[in-house]
Amino acid sequence: MKTTDRNALIAFPILILIGLLVAWAGSQGGASIAGVPLFALSVGLAFLIQWLAFIPAYLLQTEKFFDLTGSLTYISVITLAFIFSKAFDGRSILLWALVIIWAIRLGTFLFGRIKKAGKDDRFDEIKPSFIRFLNVWTIQGLWVTFTMAAALVAITTASRKELDLFATLGVLVWIFGFATEVTADYQKSRFSANPDNKGRFIQTGLWSRSRHPNYFGEIMLWVGVAIIALPVLQGWQWVALISPVFVTLLLTRVSGIPLLEKKADKKWGGQADYEEYKKNTPVLIPRLLK
Repeated sequence: MKTTDRNALIAFPILILIGLLVAWAGSQGGASIAGVPLFALSVGLAFLIQWLAFIPAYLLQTEKFFDLTGSLTYISVITLAFIFSKAFDGRSILLWALVIIWAIRLGTFLFGRIKKAGKDDRFDEIKPSFIRFLNVWTIQGLWVTFTMAAALVAITTASRKELDLFATLGVLVWIFGFATEVTADYQKSRFSANPDNKGRFIQTGLWSRSRHPNYFGEIMLWVGVAIIALPVLQGWQWVALISPVFVTLLLTRVSGIPLLEKKADKKWGGQADYEEYKKNTPVLIPRLLK
């Protein structure tokens, strides 16, 4: 067995354990169905959807519906949690709507992008390995769990409060983050679609102020969700605040920025304009003044 496969085999139960711990913590003080915490059922569903989707993905050796599955998981999990919580208060409705809007927009964008590109080269070395490819799907289940934890806890909790200043502030932060992400994705798509820009890197619009403005927007919108959920968290439910922290760490330290920066350095490293761009443009937080 290859070292990479052996490490993936060791990682699998650890991923499951982390998911179980989050499910347990988020379930405290929450609604139940037939004695089973609704939050825990939601977490279980997030993982189950990934594993079911993994089967045809592995057999067909394709990653084309990976991102789409992720978005559909967000939509189905939070919708079912919302319906079965039977607590249709303003905060729950607001959080459900914000997650749905984000998931539909990002899911269709990513699916359209991979459909156009034909493949995602990040999966080239992973797909042939059963356990490594399975881990990728399992990690997506954990990703859904972590990022949506604050919203899920607020929707499934027994604690209810009227919409307040936290809700207003959270919505404003979410709108700012969502608008930033959508604008950045749109600008990059238009740039890439222009034949004159083939082989070049984008350094206009929001991309002139941050090397990864879309990720900045992503982080901010989940911060907004956490702010909205804040007033109803209690006890172990506070673990839900890991949501924006997890998104930030994953995008800045693991799978987002590090991989893209490495890829960009390999492609344009040494070019004067690229080195100047890197020197004068922040990695994540946009520079307000030029």
